Amino acid sequence: MLRIGLTGGIGAGKSTVSSTFSELGGIVVDGDVIAREVVEPGTEGLAALVEAFGSEILLPDGALNRPALAAVAFPDDEKRATLNGIMHPLVGKRRAELIEAAPADAVIVEDIPLLVESQMAPLFPLVIVVDADEEVRLRRLIEHRGFSEADARARIAAQATEEQRRAVADVWLDNSGTAADLVAAAKALWHDRIAPFAHNVETSTPARAVPRLVPADSTWPDQARRIVNRLRTACGHRATRVDHIGSTAVPGLDAKDVVDVQVTVASLDVADELADALMAAGYPKVDGQTDDVAHSDDVASWQKRLYASADPGRPTNVHLRVDGWPNQRFALLFRDWLVANADERAGYLALKRAVAAEEHETTGDYAEAKEPWLVDAYRRAWEWADATGWQP
Repeated sequence: MLRIGLTGGIGAGKSTVSSTFSELGGIVVDGDVIAREVVEPGTEGLAALVEAFGSEILLPDGALNRPALAAVAFPDDEKRATLNGIMHPLVGKRRAELIEAAPADAVIVEDIPLLVESQMAPLFPLVIVVDADEEVRLRRLIEHRGFSEADARARIAAQATEEQRRAVADVWLDNSGTAADLVAAAKALWHDRIAPFAHNVETSTPARAVPRLVPADSTWPDQARRIVNRLRTACGHRATRVDHIGSTAVPGLDAKDVVDVQVTVASLDVADELADALMAAGYPKVDGQTDDVAHSDDVASWQKRLYASADPGRPTNVHLRVDGWPNQRFALLFRDWLVANADERAGYLALKRAVAAEEHETTGDYAEAKEPWLVDAYRRAWEWADATGWQP
């Protein structure tokens, strides 16, 4: 099962995307639909709303008067928090019931208007944000949904900002054009990324990463931050720390377009306990249980567990290493050493370019070609650590 988080500001066009995904075979769990369901007459949700906001939010037939509730709750931060405190648990419970009833191989598209505001993004292997310029959204709300301008602006102001949404978005769908443009973009996303991702999850297959050197990407740290948050959520208290490591963690350094993340754990037994949680987060286990650059006879202390993303749109290696073991410490040291030393960074870049020119077929071949330089770099990095008092 692959769970996708879909969100976007009011009037952005999220429903068009969810409908398209549904036509392509996705099972849409719609937060708006659930939110209406859990406050139907006779439900505990409606009773809680009446207790909090008064009977003035009811229609004569006893059903919820949504515009009346919005007029009371949305302009006031405290009342809006009260509303969310009532609705979020009820919606979450019903969402969990629907997901549990879905087939094991399903692609679940969770359409959640307040995904960002409720800090749910790290729960999903993939987060898609649908967006449009604020003035475009205002016009849609006024012309097509009957909002007053004041009400439309209040609704938009009460939701997450564009910056907050971009911070969690693995995919950003711009809906400033036509509905047909958005449908075409959603279909391409499904066929090029979502369907292959779901297949890889079903077969426990990591996405294949091409060992090709690319120019440094200024968005790598932001992409890594989302991955780190996702892994922290998946691993919970069993992870001592989670760090962005490797070449993509060194600003300005060309690298393979593969994000490396290290999850530090107390033991390899704990690392093995995390297999199911990591698989649910989109990271199947792969071969590679000992780091290649073992600089002592104590090979056991260089063991690890390796996972990799099943998402073809964001190749990622996840290294689970034991706290205090030399491979765990060196991964952190190597990153910090390169950041602090321009000459070493330049030397490493020259090596990477030379190795890349040899056109290795796999990432393993690429890594093996760099090993002789890394063996000596290990010594130099620790000399720097001793001289500077570096600690992980």
